[in-house]
Amino acid sequence: MPELIASPTTIPVPGGKVIDEHVGRVNTGSEGVSIAHMKAPADWTEPFQAPAFDEYTLVLAGAVLVDHDGGRLRVEAGQSVLTRAGERIRYSTGPEGAEYVAVCLPAFSPETVNREEEGA
Repeated sequence: MPELIASPTTIPVPGGKVIDEHVGRVNTGSEGVSIAHMKAPADWTEPFQAPAFDEYTLVLAGAVLVDHDGGRLRVEAGQSVLTRAGERIRYSTGPEGAEYVAVCLPAFSPETVNREEEGA
């Protein structure tokens, strides 16, 4: 039988980014996949990380910048990007900010995102 997920859980994060998790460890107890709607303000950035999960990102508005060991990708509205488990990456936005959907396999967790310390 289909299961309605009536509303997401908003997960607080620093820097003005809003994460509304629809499916995942917090909202549904799912460890296999997480699906979150994100809104990141202009010139937002987070530390480099090497997650233990694949992440598919679908940009709905603005652009997401993905720094990696080979350079930088600019992912604009209507485009998607796949980052694979173990890749060293950093997400950020430019002056327009971004709205996007992230799907993580297996589900995102703070313990498996493997963020670097600031300045590392």
